Amino acid sequence: MVRRAVVVLVTFLVAGCAGLADTGTQSAVGSDGTGPITLAIGRDTTAYLRPLLDRWNQAHPDEPVSLLELPEAADEQRAQMVANLQAHNDVYDVLALDVMWTAEFADAGWIAPLDRSLFPLDKLLKGVADTAIYRDRLWAAPYTSNAGLLYYRSDILKKEHLKPPRTWAELREQATRLSAKYHIGGYAGQFLPYEGLTVNFAEAVQSAGGSILSPDARTVTMDLGSARAALGFLVGGVKEGWIPREALTYKEEESRLAFQEGRLLFARNWPHAYGPAAHSKLAGKFSVTRLPGLNGPGSSSLGGYNLAISAFSKRQKSALDFIRYFTGRDNERLVLTEGSFPPVWADLYDDPELIERFPYLPVLKEAIVSARPRPVTADYNQVSLLISSAVTGALTLSTPVDETVADLKQGLGEVIQPGG
Repeated sequence: MVRRAVVVLVTFLVAGCAGLADTGTQSAVGSDGTGPITLAIGRDTTAYLRPLLDRWNQAHPDEPVSLLELPEAADEQRAQMVANLQAHNDVYDVLALDVMWTAEFADAGWIAPLDRSLFPLDKLLKGVADTAIYRDRLWAAPYTSNAGLLYYRSDILKKEHLKPPRTWAELREQATRLSAKYHIGGYAGQFLPYEGLTVNFAEAVQSAGGSILSPDARTVTMDLGSARAALGFLVGGVKEGWIPREALTYKEEESRLAFQEGRLLFARNWPHAYGPAAHSKLAGKFSVTRLPGLNGPGSSSLGGYNLAISAFSKRQKSALDFIRYFTGRDNERLVLTEGSFPPVWADLYDDPELIERFPYLPVLKEAIVSARPRPVTADYNQVSLLISSAVTGALTLSTPVDETVADLKQGLGEVIQPGG
């Protein structure tokens, strides 16, 4: 009954986005509108953006960009953008879109298509450009990439003569034993019911050898075995205590702080958490590796942000010029050095100077290349809401794992229409 209510709810939410655009007939950005523009992006938790924007503003005094910070959580960012765009409001010129929103925003006619020839897509990391393409058209410019990493207390593992865990069994054993010995939490990810929880669950399913949807998002491919293993791993951690109950309230920032403040032995997070930790009391006491999996290294969900132009912007020429500048190689280097965000230019990951400063780059590149993109579908928000709601029921021990997985698969089948 709860599952059916969720399906009805998410279907209602997406119904509010009716009025799809003809993505095959829209012309690429060509407006000559210039002048001051705005960049709508999630809250800058590392305080790197304003200095980078100042560089543009100093060079373009007649086309300054203003920063409009949206909430930290991706779900809340999307909600604010959607409300603005549904009203055809021109307040936002450039939108920093989670890589999963390309299809939805393009399908709804909220963003303007771009000319591929204006962007060096062949110089980007493998698979990154695909996140900005929908129905064979480019709708945004890749800005940052992302893959989840396992942060771990290298000082404690070294003291215990242990290597970082490569499998769930090793993570469970180390987290259980060492958290008790050192009186800190064992492991945490992003387990609050929002998009972050969907990502954590998808990564667990992938790391157990399974999948949730087909790449074209038209078929539910989730087999019960891998899904049970994935959810059982997370639920078992809560039951056994090596995943603290407090972790069920964590988004990215809460899990970052918990690890950085020395309250966790292991934490799953994005690379942006590395910089702040490296400049905290934890400096020299932690490291990162790939996410563990059922039988070996796991697979992350491919994350990141792409920059798109609002279809309702009156200054699309300035917006396009800004995006080309802001996703250029020089600025991408600063995105890494000043913000600790993964750049999209492939050669930056092989730069000896950058590797010396950011020793995790080879691991990060491997994690990004081996990551799997989430299904490209205009209905992704329905899928994410359904997954996070179901997984929350299991993590709070309200619904058994087997029942959760069976209901989730059936619910996904009701949302995803084969051939649709």
